[in-house]
Amino acid sequence: MSPKARDRARAKRRAEKRQAVFERRAAERARNRQVVAVVLAVLLVVGGLVGASYAVNRGKDTATPAAPAASSPSASPSPSATRTLPPKSLAAGKTFVATITTNRGPVTVQLDGTKAPQTVASFLQLAGDGYWANSRCHRLTTAGIFVLQCGDPTGTGNGNPGYGYGIENAPKDGKYPTGTLAMARTSDPNSNGGQFFIVYKDTQLPTDGGGYTIFGTVTSGLDIVKKTAAAGVQGGQTDGPPAQPISIQKVVVTEKKA
Repeated sequence: MSPKARDRARAKRRAEKRQAVFERRAAERARNRQVVAVVLAVLLVVGGLVGASYAVNRGKDTATPAAPAASSPSASPSPSATRTLPPKSLAAGKTFVATITTNRGPVTVQLDGTKAPQTVASFLQLAGDGYWANSRCHRLTTAGIFVLQCGDPTGTGNGNPGYGYGIENAPKDGKYPTGTLAMARTSDPNSNGGQFFIVYKDTQLPTDGGGYTIFGTVTSGLDIVKKTAAAGVQGGQTDGPPAQPISIQKVVVTEKKA
């Protein structure tokens, strides 16, 4: 082989080696890009799962509690604004008339401070404080028990005025006639607070735990409650928020003179 031929051969081999190196590096770069793409895809999937999990859990934390499913009027304990239970002497031996103004019209009730002095004293204080202003009645029952439950400013069934007290004037036979105004409570007999219920049809309630305080009677406006009940419960249930919303706008109480 001539010197020129050998030089051309060496030059060709060097060129082939450089091309091989170039192709190998190009393949490595392509492989690296694929790896990065796969890693990013995995991170996006994991991030999406974490985000979804956070959203679900956050939703659970902030979910509004459903109406109590108990077989009787109930109020769940919850911290609320600090208030002090007023003395019974504010209402003892007296009769009061309260006008509960709702978005459906006024409901008038007579309060018995002789039979339920502590309850009526509390009612007087909360009415004077505007505690129930613009609060919705959060629970209606339409099967077996026939009551409309109100008195929770949060509208959830979990609110209370920051104090509790015991049962007064509960019927031993568990009978609550149409038009009865009574207090809702938890299983704790000392958990009477701000939630009350109006009986729109004769109702028999359990006496276990002491029953429920009767502290007044509806004297006018019961037809408003009955119309609300006739519209039923949201979702076609028998216990829950009224399908026809009803809210307390204000409560005004005056003493009834003999």
